Parts: sequence; structure tokens; C-alpha cells
Amino acid sequence: MLKQKIKTLGALTKIVSRLKKTGKTIVFTNGCFDLLHYGHAQYLEKAKARGDILVVAVNSDGSVKKIKGDKRPISPAKQRIGLIAALESVDYALLFDEASPRQAIKALKPDLLVKGADWKENEIIGGDIVAAYGGKVSTVKLVKDCSTTNLIKKIAERYQPEGG
Repeated sequence: MLKQKIKTLGALTKIVSRLKKTGKTIVFTNGCFDLLHYGHAQYLEKAKARGDILVVAVNSDGSVKKIKGDKRPISPAKQRIGLIAALESVDYALLFDEASPRQAIKALKPDLLVKGADWKENEIIGGDIVAAYGGKVSTVKLVKDCSTTNLIKKIAERYQPEGG
């Protein structure tokens, strides 16, 4: 089942085009999803609720390093995309290597681009592309105090050697 959900951009472009012809609303989001947590699951469920098909683009390892620094990702891309694809709310997942998902957004032309409410709608990467063809951009309220960065800090603090 997981492999059926994980697609290349070329394959997904064809699938999305067919789905749109049947009247399905395509929702797109993206992220690193390093150390999947409850906040991610809630975010993706809320995004899915806004349409029929949820496509999630996952940053490659190189892309995560560019965005988050040399210590990230914690989990390799194959594992991160596998966990995203395993979620019931996710219909399709793809891996992208660029610093931003603009290429995927241009190719897929989703009806709705969704990001977390930590982004201002007018600053969401790819929002200009979606707006240009009449699509919508929106945000989803995030679970308070639930982030990968906070999780990493908590683990590091709890497992630091005594006296060091």
C-alpha cells in the first residue's frame, strides 16, 4: 500500500490531472516531516478535510540540510516519506530535492495549497503560482508546543550524560 501512495512527480502529474477531470479537489502541502509527531498528524488531517485528495511533498535529505542545517534530517528521506504515506489522511506523497516545492506546485496545479498557521498566507511558497490560475491558499492552526525542533531539544536534554 505504501509504494502505491509514493509517486514521482511525472506519475503524480498524470494521476492528479485525471482526478481533477472527475471533479476531485486536490490539496497540496509540503514539509520536512523529520521525526513525525502528533502535530504533523493533526496538521495533515486538517489539510485533508479541506478537499478530496491530499498530496504531500516531502523534502529530500539534501533539501532538509539546506533549510535546517547540517544536523538535520534525523530520519532519512525514505523513512520520512514512508511514514507520511502510511497516514490515512495522505493520498499521495512525493519526494522533492529542491529548496522549495515550487516545481511540484507548478506541475500539479493543486486547487488548494495549505501550510501551517506559522506562515502568513501571502508568504507561503508557491502561493503566487496557485493564485495565478485561480487556486486558493490557506493555513491550518498548529498544535501548540508540538514541533520537531522542540522534540529534539527535549530528547537532547533528557539524555544528556549526568554532570555533562
